[in-house]
Amino acid sequence: MEEQFQRLLAANGPALLRLAASYTRNQSDRDDLFQEIALAIWKALPGFRGDSSERTFIFRIAHNRGMSHIAKQKSFTSCDEPEEIVDPKPDPETSLTSEQRYARLLQAIRRLPLQYRAVVTLMLEGMSYTEIAEIAGLSESNVGVRLNRARDMLRSSLED
Repeated sequence: MEEQFQRLLAANGPALLRLAASYTRNQSDRDDLFQEIALAIWKALPGFRGDSSERTFIFRIAHNRGMSHIAKQKSFTSCDEPEEIVDPKPDPETSLTSEQRYARLLQAIRRLPLQYRAVVTLMLEGMSYTEIAEIAGLSESNVGVRLNRARDMLRSSLED
């Protein structure tokens, strides 16, 4: 089980970290939530029956932890400051532009209502509509509707 846990975190850790960032306001909270997610995955692994892929299983756990985190923070509305982003690109101008775009996108995603924020974040992690539906407890058509509405909201927010 320990090997399975290590393999899952190695393969999905960066994506889970990005998912945690969409539910939090700063890097410290993100790291705390990530630890909660990792612990929850560790505890849930013995009960994994294989009804879904391992990736879907752990992202469902991460999504549920993220929702619980938000429920604990009753006044979560938007992020006041973008998370510090480290870009390994050598060109400072390109790096700055990339960081600014990412920060703007992350802020815009964080301003979305929770039901849209969750599906957008999972979609950005490369999840299919089927996987998102399973993780978020929605129908595939509802996932499509939420993604379309979220894209419109993001487009509008980023144009301002």
